[in-house]
This record gives sequence, C-alpha cells and structure tokens, in this order.
Amino acid sequence: MEKERKLKNEVNANGVVEKGDFFDPAAPPPFKIGEIRAAIPKHCWVKNPWRSLSYVLRDLLVVLALLAAATHFNTWFFWPLYWVAQGTMFWAIFVLGHDCGHGSFSESPLLNSFVGHILHSSILVPYNGWRISHRTHHQNHGNVEHDESWVPMPEKIYSKLDSSTRILRFSLPLPMLAYPAYLWYRSPGKDGSHFNPYSSLFSPGERKAVVISTACWTFMFGLLVYLSFVFGPITMFKLYGVPYLIFVMWLDFVTYLHHHGDDEHKLPWYRGKEWNYLRGGLTTVDRDYGIFNNIHHDIGTHVIHHLFPQIPHYHLVEAVRSRSH
Repeated sequence: MEKERKLKNEVNANGVVEKGDFFDPAAPPPFKIGEIRAAIPKHCWVKNPWRSLSYVLRDLLVVLALLAAATHFNTWFFWPLYWVAQGTMFWAIFVLGHDCGHGSFSESPLLNSFVGHILHSSILVPYNGWRISHRTHHQNHGNVEHDESWVPMPEKIYSKLDSSTRILRFSLPLPMLAYPAYLWYRSPGKDGSHFNPYSSLFSPGERKAVVISTACWTFMFGLLVYLSFVFGPITMFKLYGVPYLIFVMWLDFVTYLHHHGDDEHKLPWYRGKEWNYLRGGLTTVDRDYGIFNNIHHDIGTHVIHHLFPQIPHYHLVEAVRSRSH
C-alpha cells in the first residue's frame, strides 16, 4: 500500500499539529493508548464546574452584547458584521453544549444535562438526540461502516441517490448547510431521526431522554415563532435566522475538516478487523483556526479530544503539548 501523509505530534503555540511525516496506514500504531494517557498530566483530567460555567457566562454576555449592538445600530453596514460574529458565537455555544454531552463540563450528570439542554435548545439542537448519536460517532471514529460524521459514501448508495440529493450533498455551498437535514433524516443510506424516540438511533432506555430534548427543541422553536409575530419575521430572521445559518456552516465546515485530509495529508478509513479505537482516533485531524481557537474553545485540538473526550476543553492544548514531548 502506498504510504500516505499523516500529522506528527509536533504542535505550535496553540497546541495544534503543524508538521507531517510519512506513515503506513496499514500498519498498527507503534504505541498503545495507555502510553498516551500516561503522558497527560493528572490535572488535565480535572473538571472544574465553575470554570466551565464561566465560559458559558462569557459567551452569553457576548451574545447579548451583539444583540444590543444590532438593535442599536440597525444599519446594513453593521448587519453583516453582526451575522458573522453572532453565528460564530452560536457555534461557540454549541461547543460548550458538546462538552456537556461528553461529561467533560463537570462531574455532575445533572448539571451537564441542564446546561446542555439550555445551550443546545437555544440554537435548535436536540441535546440528547445529538448526544447519543455523537457518542456513536466517537465510539466508531474512522470506521467507514459505523461512523456517523461525513463518512465516505459507498458507490452502491451513491448510485441510488436522486439528482436533488446529489446536488444537496455534493454541490458547494449546500453541504455546509446540511446539519438541520441530518438531524431530521441522518445521512443518505442511514435511517432515523434525532427527534424521534423510536428511531433506530436510540435504545428503548434512551427514549425518555430523547422525548425531553425534543420537547425543549419544540419550546424553543415555538418561542422563535412567537417572537416573529411580536417583532416581525424579517427582524427575527436578521437577529436569529442568519446567525443560525452561519452557525450551521461553522459546524459542517469544522466537522468535515476534522475528519478528512487533503491531497498532501490523506487519511485512511478502516473497516472490520482493521479498525480499533486508537487507530480510528488517529484518523482525526488537528486544525489551527488562529484567532478563533479561543472563541470556539479549542475545538481544533481534536485528536486528543477524540481519544479522551473526558478532558475539558480548557486542558486540551496542555494535554497535546505533554504528549508531544
């Protein structure tokens, strides 16, 4: 098998991989996951709920400040700036809810669930439905048969797609707006909905949790409809609708980048006995988003997150630096 290019454990000041080296994707990793775990300082595993909540407060204050600025200035010069900034903050809020879903927000399942529902419902994401399918993604990362996120499509499925689905799936920028459809229908070739407690995504014991999240999502959607009657649909579209679309683009864009390489850094996908948890986790990619790293809570430091999703986001950079030495 031709050797592909893979990123080494060399990191920049932001804790993001920079350099590359050749490796054989057919060969097993030359180290064990326990060796990586042992190299991470113990305090990197500590979940501080007050620190986590401080990030929630920070992001919500920024969201409210942007809302206030938009209603104050209300000019077509300011609106595009607001849309990009607020959509980015919606994405940052999603990442904090993502930490709740992994249990890295705090040691309290109740606090994680409460904060996760508030954050994700506010941006029209069904928290438990997403959390469960995202767990499936982490448990099967890099597995072309069972992964959940941007999996390469087999030819037998692609050949059965109608023309409209092909356009929506493969014609830019439409794939960058795919997330709401994914929540309702999943990806082509997979059945189920993140809103339906009887979906094949969920076990019978998870149905109650899905009902709660769907109810929270429904309440938020109803609130947005009500506010559209109060303030007008155009105003709500400018204040919420466009930022929501920017958030969706962030989510689809970042998720794709973290699980796909490029011509210089190709990443393998495994199936059957070729796959294991460590091997699959190493197919994810760290990305440096520059000034956005801190804004969206170091989500670009992604390989170590996939291997150990219990690490809080504010320890990810240090955890990467420790394993690179």
